[in-house]
Amino acid sequence: MDRTGAGPSAEALLERIRFALEELKARDIREIDVRGKAGFTDHLFIASGTSSRHVKSIADEVQKQAKSIGAMPIGVEGEREAEWVLVDLGDAVVHVFLPRVREFYALERLWSVDGDTPSAANADTAED
Repeated sequence: MDRTGAGPSAEALLERIRFALEELKARDIREIDVRGKAGFTDHLFIASGTSSRHVKSIADEVQKQAKSIGAMPIGVEGEREAEWVLVDLGDAVVHVFLPRVREFYALERLWSVDGDTPSAANADTAED
């Protein structure tokens, strides 16, 4: 069950997100478990697209895959400019960036606290 007690399981949602990111060839995918660190979600996904169109397409596919299992987005931000699109799915929040915007905000560094290292589901480069 999701955080509200209804809908698909969190694991099913995470699987659909992973599939969408891989299917649309998102780059440098990071999945960060923030349970106990954030009150707004349990999992963060951070990925890059190669262009604004690619960023928007990735975010659209994440939404499509989530809806396919009955998980409706709570909110979506940034679709118009598509430099950084955020898809809030409750149990998971997905951030899709253009590389320069991702580098500027550096969310991975923000959320890798207490010695945690974000896992790389499909990393182009290794994190230390």
